[in-house]
Amino acid sequence: MARLEKLFEKYDRLVLFDTETTGLLYSRDEIIEFAAIVVERRDGVPVILREYDELVSLSPGGFVPAKIEQLTGITTQAIRERGLSKARVCRDIAEMIRGNTLLLAYNAHFDLSFLFYMLLRDGDPAILKGKDKLDLLTVYKDRHDYPHKLCNAIEVYGLSGQVVNSHRAVDDVVATLAVMEAMEQEKDDLERYVNMFGYNPKYGIEGKPIGSVTYKPQPYHPKAALYEM
Repeated sequence: MARLEKLFEKYDRLVLFDTETTGLLYSRDEIIEFAAIVVERRDGVPVILREYDELVSLSPGGFVPAKIEQLTGITTQAIRERGLSKARVCRDIAEMIRGNTLLLAYNAHFDLSFLFYMLLRDGDPAILKGKDKLDLLTVYKDRHDYPHKLCNAIEVYGLSGQVVNSHRAVDDVVATLAVMEAMEQEKDDLERYVNMFGYNPKYGIEGKPIGSVTYKPQPYHPKAALYEM
């Protein structure tokens, strides 16, 4: 694993996470799978301390739309049989991100928005207060041409065959970790992107901005790093 020196100079723990959801509207749709990888440093070396992946129970009367079933392979029946309660998942997340933790995701605005609303309904959203956030999609957009999906990053960084973008949170969070390591080896500036999310200037910020994050318009072909603009 990459040493991630600058991130660990500031944070005791990195938590990479990914979600699968019933749709795109975080105020209406639900998380149906939550996966995370917890990384800490031991004897100066980053190590994975925990890997977490759980299906999340649906609200009463809820179901997985057919399109989402086809995309993820997650069925309403599977969630009914194996899904943990939202309250339990919220407690697990609170335990994982305690203390001096950096939260990381690929397209973090999306996942964080869904996470906030789940915590608002079934947990304690205050656990996110004071947590710094790093969006690896923003980093990738600065460094590589369109398209910018996770599968594109996997291909560009030569990770095909090692990890997959399967539209399952358990696979995608492992891919996100591999992409982050490749980014660290490519250029040592990840800490400069903390709490800075880029957005498409043509469409603006999707949904409600996160208060602790600075949003900057990010062109398809940036001439400088976003943190220098």
